[in-house]
Amino acid sequence: MQTSLLDFIPAEAHLMIKTILANDNLVVKVKNERRTKHGDYRQLPNGKHQITVNSNLNEYRFLITLIHEIAHFEAYSKFGRFIKPHGKEWKQTFQHLMLPFLRPEIFPIELLPLLANHFKNPKASSDTDAKLALALKQFNEVNDKTYVFEVPFGKDFKLYNGRVFKQGKQRRKRFECVEVKTGKLYLFNPNAEVELIEE
Repeated sequence: MQTSLLDFIPAEAHLMIKTILANDNLVVKVKNERRTKHGDYRQLPNGKHQITVNSNLNEYRFLITLIHEIAHFEAYSKFGRFIKPHGKEWKQTFQHLMLPFLRPEIFPIELLPLLANHFKNPKASSDTDAKLALALKQFNEVNDKTYVFEVPFGKDFKLYNGRVFKQGKQRRKRFECVEVKTGKLYLFNPNAEVELIEE
């Protein structure tokens, strides 16, 4: 295990993570930011198992992502390769692995009720849990981004890839936004980070 991995997680979680990874014999790599995912797990052609986690995550999201990916490996090892990637076997494994970490010594007290609620039925991505995702983002480094839910109705905003959208109405959870160039309608998670276009 790379000692640098421990630099990315809360100090109080170091011993438990070392213990889990010593037992699991996994290759863990810290990667540069990937826009489409926080981390991943896969079996390599040589039979070893590899987890990658993005380096730009704050320490709490990094820890959750690391445990998420370890749960994939452990569920695969215990239940076989024909299980659904985020099915009941993975959920149970993720809950079991995460429970010992849900303590005020590791996570800020204001995150604990949100985490407890999330782990009653963990999703494929913690980003789909809008309250938890927004709470986790407050621990990110400060940047000039705006969240979709903060964009006024009818205002334009830009994504990291340069695509421009116009803010529309809110559905039950997500926002309807129209891509200016194509006129196509897209649904946005309320806490997606965007850049407001000043007029």
